[in-house]
Amino acid sequence: MSCGDGGHILVSKRVADDLAQDRLWQPLLHDLGEIEVKHGAKLGIVNLYSSELGNSRPPQKFAGEMTSSDGKSAREENYADAPEKSIAVLPFESLSADPNNTFFADAIQDEILTDLSKIADLKVISRTSVMQYKTGVKRNLREIADELGVAHIVEGSVQPAGNRVRVRAQLIEARTDKHLWAERYDRPLDDVFAIQSDIAKAIADQLQAKLSPAEKAAIEQAPTDNLLAYDRYLRGKELGGMITFDARVPENVRQSIRLLDQAIAHDPKFLLAYCELTRAHAFFYFQGIDRSPNRIRLAEGALTKALQLGGDRGETHLAAAWLAYLCYRDYERALAEIAIAKQQLPNNPAVFHLPAWIARRQGRLGDCVVNLERAAEVDPRNVYLLQQTSQTYWLLRRFIDMVRLLDRTLTLVPSDPNTRVARASVHLEADADAQPALDATHTVLSEEPSAAEAIADQWLYVALCARNADEAVGALASMSPEGIIPFNVRMPRSFCEGLAARARGDMTAAAAAFATARNETEEALRKQPDYAEALCVLGMSDAALGRTEEALSEGRRAAELLPMSKDAMTGAEVARNLAIIYAWSGEKDLAIKQLEQLLPIYGPISYGQLRLHPWWDPLRDDPRFERIMEEAKKPVALK
Repeated sequence: MSCGDGGHILVSKRVADDLAQDRLWQPLLHDLGEIEVKHGAKLGIVNLYSSELGNSRPPQKFAGEMTSSDGKSAREENYADAPEKSIAVLPFESLSADPNNTFFADAIQDEILTDLSKIADLKVISRTSVMQYKTGVKRNLREIADELGVAHIVEGSVQPAGNRVRVRAQLIEARTDKHLWAERYDRPLDDVFAIQSDIAKAIADQLQAKLSPAEKAAIEQAPTDNLLAYDRYLRGKELGGMITFDARVPENVRQSIRLLDQAIAHDPKFLLAYCELTRAHAFFYFQGIDRSPNRIRLAEGALTKALQLGGDRGETHLAAAWLAYLCYRDYERALAEIAIAKQQLPNNPAVFHLPAWIARRQGRLGDCVVNLERAAEVDPRNVYLLQQTSQTYWLLRRFIDMVRLLDRTLTLVPSDPNTRVARASVHLEADADAQPALDATHTVLSEEPSAAEAIADQWLYVALCARNADEAVGALASMSPEGIIPFNVRMPRSFCEGLAARARGDMTAAAAAFATARNETEEALRKQPDYAEALCVLGMSDAALGRTEEALSEGRRAAELLPMSKDAMTGAEVARNLAIIYAWSGEKDLAIKQLEQLLPIYGPISYGQLRLHPWWDPLRDDPRFERIMEEAKKPVALK
């Protein structure tokens, strides 16, 4: 049909109904609604696509013309679906004489949003999603409300001058562009948090939101009386939230910790900074960047201060949940803390997406998806959520759904290097075709050479699968000295160098690199002997070095320490790495058996990886491995 965009395969509803009789076509058919054609007739339209063909994005040429069965346009449907008491607080315009000084505008917008999000009677879109609508360009409020699924928009401006600040704010009904409320505030600078409290209460009153005494008290409580501390907190929180596919996440978290430490130095009673610091230290530990007992003590110390300052606050309970999850894998305790936090933070996306991450690690994938969908209601443009959801589908080998999520992500961040490479890598995982991912890598690097460090882990994976030694050298040159975390297990740079050398047949260089990786990993294990992730990397290093007995012992011990019953995600990766250890140690029967046990389970194995990656070279002459690769073409069955 000519009404589609490039690559679309659009068929009528009647044709789609015929195709749907075949179960092979059913997953590829996606109903778009109806469009008016000649003489006022209505025609049902269905988009046909998969990871190999078609275009999963909704057609732009007639998006506004689509109607549902009751005759409403797509936009009218969205407005009708948006709760009346729903709101998005867009970034405030900074009218500072210094164009680089946006602190006051950021601070006021952040606190208005934070205050409103504590009101259970409102649906409030998260900061992550609204910050994409920057100031300085004309904003179409109807389109923004449509994209965010809200009925109302708040926008405004902030103008500091000397020791005073002028704030303008207005509440707009998105469907009609009607200004429901507007106010101007001229106050001393040190009264800035009282302004945001007044604005939040005025907006809640205009929307006739029920405000409990506890919610009113929470809104009136200033986060700090130190503006410098709040500046450091905002910057640290933003960096700490930049957790995506980007290989630079460890450095972002490290900088976040430094800024939050500065915030606390300026205001030792800054509860929110302690809560954010708890999560940052815990994540640093969880990612394997620093698995020392001291890192846990730092996280617990920050939480202890938060408990002393406000043990009954929702933010404190949420910080305790992050600590239980990230440092101890204590899922029940984390869920109990989230349940308490949710009562005070009903619109905080973390009270939905953290239970989703827990469900994923418990292997409860249905619950994971439900919670991710609920998180998306208040954070619909969160790139991290979309990327992580796509990763979930990768682990299930459900590549059509993975494509859908990555394409949706690219509509939000079309130039994001990691998402572009991930989208092209679907062809590698599903079809054993590395060329699209290699091409995407080249395109990204030609357009943005500085992205090399961000995509270093993806680049190396693609290079190894493509058997391209030059590409592997480029990826290694861009890699952080700490190495990469391609999934959950951190691999030292020296280990990655060993993989690349082994793949190109340079066994002398491979032995030297794996020996270095062995020493680095042993050092980490001296600090924490039961660190399963490091133990399996040590096992792979020893297998590569011909230390077969030690390798088998280390790989098995790692799997015992972290079974999939304890962590379905990392446990599956450790189990896969044990299969690699078996293969590298010449234990083909054990490697085949391990893979046969893993295939029906959610985990980091795909047809393309088995077909292309050098990990599996020792098994290629075994007919049983051929059968395993064929089986890997099928998605994981959900129970």
